[in-house]
Amino acid sequence: MEDATDPAERLNELLAGGDETLATAESLTGGLVGSRVTDVPGASAYFDRGFVTYTYDAKRELLGVSRESLDAHGAVSDPVVREMAAGARDRADADWAVATTGIAGPTGGTDEKPVGLVYFGVAHAAPWGTEESFVRTERAVLDGDRDAVKRGAAERALDALVRAIEDVSDAEDPENADG
Repeated sequence: MEDATDPAERLNELLAGGDETLATAESLTGGLVGSRVTDVPGASAYFDRGFVTYTYDAKRELLGVSRESLDAHGAVSDPVVREMAAGARDRADADWAVATTGIAGPTGGTDEKPVGLVYFGVAHAAPWGTEESFVRTERAVLDGDRDAVKRGAAERALDALVRAIEDVSDAEDPENADG
């Protein structure tokens, strides 16, 4: 891990004392993100639910991912992870959601979408009328076997979530931006 601070521990520091909630939407990680969140005591204060949506049908039914996005871009894509994150946030009525989709391997990769390709999405529900709700996405290609890709994807997803929460917290309290 690049940072000495465990992202699940940092997430707990950020959310356990407040009234914000979190949902996860996972494909390749198969529940590992939610598992990492709940590994930390106190997660019940903010972790609402996890959606494990491995198939196209599950993504459509549980998260509202559009048939058009799946058809045009495939499950492993920026548009789909964006819709997964927004769908988890909105269906759980959560303040935050994090989503993962990718190719864990050892098969399934192509030149365009190699094994280890992962997309992460973070969705935030800002207060109504502020027009500050958002979905951010990131793309990475991770090295290693299937287990390493899945575990790396879970950690990277939590890191992206923590960074987004910190960005929003810093914007709300500029005096707290350094710490």
